[in-house]
Amino acid sequence: MPENPQSIIALAPNITELIYTLGEEHRLAGVAQQSDYPVAAKSLPTIGAYIHPDIEKIVALKPDLCIAINDGNPRDIITRLESLGIPVYVINPLDLDGIMRSLLEIGKLLGAGRKAELAADGMRARIERVRLFAARTTSRPKVLFQIGNNPLVSVGSGTFAHELIIAAGGENISSGSAAYPRLTREQVLVLQPDVIIITSMTKGENFDRARTEWNQWPSLPAVSNGRVYVVDSDLFDRPSVRLVDALELLVRIIHPELFHTD
Repeated sequence: MPENPQSIIALAPNITELIYTLGEEHRLAGVAQQSDYPVAAKSLPTIGAYIHPDIEKIVALKPDLCIAINDGNPRDIITRLESLGIPVYVINPLDLDGIMRSLLEIGKLLGAGRKAELAADGMRARIERVRLFAARTTSRPKVLFQIGNNPLVSVGSGTFAHELIIAAGGENISSGSAAYPRLTREQVLVLQPDVIIITSMTKGENFDRARTEWNQWPSLPAVSNGRVYVVDSDLFDRPSVRLVDALELLVRIIHPELFHTD
């Protein structure tokens, strides 16, 4: 790895966000085209989708370093870049702790270790605050976290959304070994979720329509109690600091009673 890289390409949008978190965005020579947060990232040169980076565009930007994500960037692209003499550092955040570790790793690479430590400490404090809120009640509402509409796809135990549901004091009704299990409407009716949260990894899908479809099933507690929500997918599926924003939103959705004041 170069000691002080000045020209960096972020091969995934969460990496772009992590570099902005560190205040080191002046080093970014290019980003994955899905990099839309913060807004300023939209003006940076793009190198194609993170699942299909354009090697020619990357080479033309003459980076000192590329930073990739293990779950998303194709391995053959990384190998090809390294064969062209472009160093690639790969992060692999699989949970909230993994995001903090990735932040510290990138901070070390960029000589911004102290900034990374402060950011990670801030994340830990916010996560602990949410867990303390959730610990105020023994209630564990059953949550359906829907990421696909046709077919109906939810989240299993090895996902960011599952970790957030548990930390926010909920029960994931589709927990299990399958990362993204498919469910039928009939299965959901049997499981009787108290809360339905709808999001999507596929941009442009009409998930407001999905909420309307659920409202046709008033026997579901989530429907009868008006607890069907549509949330921003970027908050919940990008392993960046904003995942803590998602956690703070989720505890308010799952346990609104904890935030009511007289």
